[in-house]
Amino acid sequence: MVRKEIAIHFLSYNLIRANIARSAVITKKLPRQIRFMTAVQLFNEIKLQLALLAGDILKHIIKIALESMASITIGKQKRKNQPRAIKRRPKSYPLLTKPRAEACEAIN
Repeated sequence: MVRKEIAIHFLSYNLIRANIARSAVITKKLPRQIRFMTAVQLFNEIKLQLALLAGDILKHIIKIALESMASITIGKQKRKNQPRAIKRRPKSYPLLTKPRAEACEAIN
């Protein structure tokens, strides 16, 4: 059963990716510019209609779905330049600058 479940997940992932590729061809965009979760959410919303319709109406609904899938694109994300350093966290205790044994003797 686990193998079947994994196979179903691969199948659904590949179907979503295939629809993303079809949408990219229709809208003349790159497939990487179309969001995966947008495609999943869109097909979750229209799956009942897809199961009930047939013929020219079904083709029209699929075409509209593919066009709307590509309407929300992924932009190039800008990231601020940040220093490659570790910031020491402020602590309420001083640093241990001498061997632990000496520090223990100093307390006692």
